[in-house]
Amino acid sequence: MAVSFLRLVATGKVREAYRRHIGPGFRHHNPFFRGDADSLMLAMEENAAKNPHKILEVKRALEEGDIVAVHSHVKQKQEDLGGAVVHIFRFNNDRIVEFWDLGQPIPENSPNENGMF
Repeated sequence: MAVSFLRLVATGKVREAYRRHIGPGFRHHNPFFRGDADSLMLAMEENAAKNPHKILEVKRALEEGDIVAVHSHVKQKQEDLGGAVVHIFRFNNDRIVEFWDLGQPIPENSPNENGMF
């Protein structure tokens, strides 16, 4: 369900993602927006409109109880290096009720031979 939510959002189907997966009392912890469902949904729609060819490549998903973490490579545009992003979800009754997101840009030149993923 977490991966489905992210894929729908990345392809611009934000309202569908919310309708299918967001539960009552949803709150998020993105520091750039209010903590309610509507403010984040509008920001996701704005991002989708600005970046209609966004790429989300899920690398791994981990589940422990009601918590799911998804580690992804996200590019706003095809030519971007993108970033490593971790989305953390808390579920209640098969619905997302809490959400965190953390990101790190992929540097052009990194000494790490293992890469970001």
